[in-house]
Amino acid sequence: MKLHGFSLAVPPGWQAAARRQPVDVPGRPGNLVVHAATIALPRSRGDFGSDVAPLLGVDDVFCSLFEYDAASTREALFADRGLPVVRPSDFQVGALQRPRPGQSGAQFFFSEAGRAFCLFAILGSHGRRHPGAVKVNALVRGMRIQ
Repeated sequence: MKLHGFSLAVPPGWQAAARRQPVDVPGRPGNLVVHAATIALPRSRGDFGSDVAPLLGVDDVFCSLFEYDAASTREALFADRGLPVVRPSDFQVGALQRPRPGQSGAQFFFSEAGRAFCLFAILGSHGRRHPGAVKVNALVRGMRIQ
């Protein structure tokens, strides 16, 4: 998959879709949004997976890579450089905007190639965060940002 200076080698067992944000969205016109999951992605998906989380089984994972305006790279929030390495301990039950029993999430703000991003991941089961982190890292290893 390639779009807007981004490419992704989708790991086996994952489905991914990418789009550019509408140009009339203040602060992030035309920026990238990538969704990937170990389940079939529904047609309707909130930017951070609000419509996907209820569909996740215990071994499933959803990830959103959300691009912010390039000026955001100067903000402390995006000070980490390069794609994140995800650890099981990064996942927290309270990290989901809409908590679901048993699920957990993690978010990573970073910059790469002069661009600002948030990687947000949801695990179908907090108790399965070790294999979940392995799956998220497999997805991240396939990302290239230019």
